[in-house]
Amino acid sequence: MERGNHTVTEFILLGFTTDPVMQQVLFIFFLGVYSATLLGNNILIMLICNDARLHTPMYFFIGNLSFLDLWYSSVYTPKILVTCISEDKSISFEGCVAQFFFSAGLAYTECYLLATMAYDRYVAISCPLLYAQAMSRRLCICLVVYSYTGGFINAIILTSNTFTLDFCGDNIIDDFFCDVPPLVKLACDVTDHYQSVLYFLLASNIITPTLLILASYLFIIAAILRIRSTQSRRKAFSTCSSHLISVALYYGSILYVYSRPSSSYSLERDKMVSTFYTVLFPMLNPMIYSLRNKDVKEALKKLFNLAQAGV
Repeated sequence: MERGNHTVTEFILLGFTTDPVMQQVLFIFFLGVYSATLLGNNILIMLICNDARLHTPMYFFIGNLSFLDLWYSSVYTPKILVTCISEDKSISFEGCVAQFFFSAGLAYTECYLLATMAYDRYVAISCPLLYAQAMSRRLCICLVVYSYTGGFINAIILTSNTFTLDFCGDNIIDDFFCDVPPLVKLACDVTDHYQSVLYFLLASNIITPTLLILASYLFIIAAILRIRSTQSRRKAFSTCSSHLISVALYYGSILYVYSRPSSSYSLERDKMVSTFYTVLFPMLNPMIYSLRNKDVKEALKKLFNLAQAGV
């Protein structure tokens, strides 16, 4: 593919540091994080699939979030690990496109899925007697399918527009993965059309789900305030707290990186924030949804008891 006055066949990912000692330290760190991500999300999915008490819409969405996080983390971390221990920091042009596409698609899907989970919590608290009927299995499956469909359609739009930019400078990406900010830095001229595409995708995939989540929680708060029992109020708030923590961490870091104009990008600063939502967040999600959840802790205890009995 022609870019500027030369052909771009590969990019160089600088990663986090060129210090060999620090690269080894980072390799151990990211390997530990990735191992914890795989273990935590797989255990949570297994618990939800095997324990009948967790066969509810809320846990169906949590299980899908864990599956998404497994895939999401695997887009970045294996390449980070290779970059840390290998002298070859290159990624092919096609590999960069693929990583960029799946990164965007999964990120957008997670935005929609978190918004869907907020709606699920609203129905559960405002209409508890009709919850099972309102959140039927068919509807839950459709909402997950719509989340993936919307996420990857928008990823196609972003990817096709990004990789038709003219990369007339060098091919060095000052980041650990192919992302919008570092690629924009390599472009000769970021057109108004491309900026419009970025703002459209920001509005449709991040701001709109954020507004839907805020609206859901306004209705949730109003419903909780109508509950007379103090204990029931606390239980309702506790049910929503894990999701609120997850939303605040994910959307906060995403909005910080992508809601600013390209002229204000700081690659070093954005690199650290990107590490959080791409690598650390998928590891934290199973902890967020299990440590504060009585049903999940009981299911995990039951699993350990069965494992010990088997031994």
